[in-house]
Amino acid sequence: MPIQPVYETSLPGLLHRGKVRDTYDLGGGLLLMVATDRISAFDVIMSSPVPGKGIILTQMSSFWFGLLKDVIPNHMVAVASDADAMRGVPITGALTELPEAYRRRSMVIKRAERIDMECVVRNYLAGSAWVEYRKSGTMNSLKLPDGMRESDRLPEPMFTPSTKAESGHDEPLSRSEGENLVGKELYRTLEEKSIEVFSAAHAHAESKGMILADTKFEFGYVDGELTLIDEVLTPDSSRFWDVNDWKPGSTPPAYDKQYLRDWLLQQTWNRNPPAPDLPTDVISNTQKRYLEAYARLTGKSLIL
Repeated sequence: MPIQPVYETSLPGLLHRGKVRDTYDLGGGLLLMVATDRISAFDVIMSSPVPGKGIILTQMSSFWFGLLKDVIPNHMVAVASDADAMRGVPITGALTELPEAYRRRSMVIKRAERIDMECVVRNYLAGSAWVEYRKSGTMNSLKLPDGMRESDRLPEPMFTPSTKAESGHDEPLSRSEGENLVGKELYRTLEEKSIEVFSAAHAHAESKGMILADTKFEFGYVDGELTLIDEVLTPDSSRFWDVNDWKPGSTPPAYDKQYLRDWLLQQTWNRNPPAPDLPTDVISNTQKRYLEAYARLTGKSLIL
């Protein structure tokens, strides 16, 4: 029986409805973050969900949070389907009415004071960075060497943050703009920690025959401690390639939502709402890429 998509949830204590996640206040400094099957591209939410995508995102984030916990603290307490991890979690608010079908897509997290900057790290010249480079020879206003090709590996992982937009498009930040936004000291800390987390994740992906080309992290403070929050290293927020497909001068097939973006770029659409309706095959192929990314990177298959 095909999985029933979840486009929107309705539980007690709704705190925030984002592009993908619905977040509920559980009290006691805890939140419930439910990953729906909504999908966005170019910062616009599509009208059609990708069935099971929220399950993949939650399970993949859980994997990475566990793998990286010694690099930086994170906000995860438990995935709601993990009975052992849920022991000791008070069953309050949205948890009292959480349907069984939502448990694998739901995560209990510590409430954090979010830092309003997207911490993007790039190790390859792709996506919007390649577009900017072709236009001006720069990436986030930083001059790059001449003669670089699409998908070229950068000299080292580079921190290229952006604004955190509640709606509309995130905008790239130069170093000075980022420092003005969060302060010089915090900017430097976020840069160092983002590259450290990226490097650990890149090494793991490489061990699985995958390339982590770029990703974005979010950070906040939990009890005054810098903490990795939101989702982490999923196909929603990262660009994954097969190491054997990588060839500078072209874009490798993507194990993320680049497939969806590529389809949208072929349509007559100005990247503002409403987005075009997604054909069945685009939804199905996007789901397959997410599932394969999960399987390749975690070493486990996920049955939706």
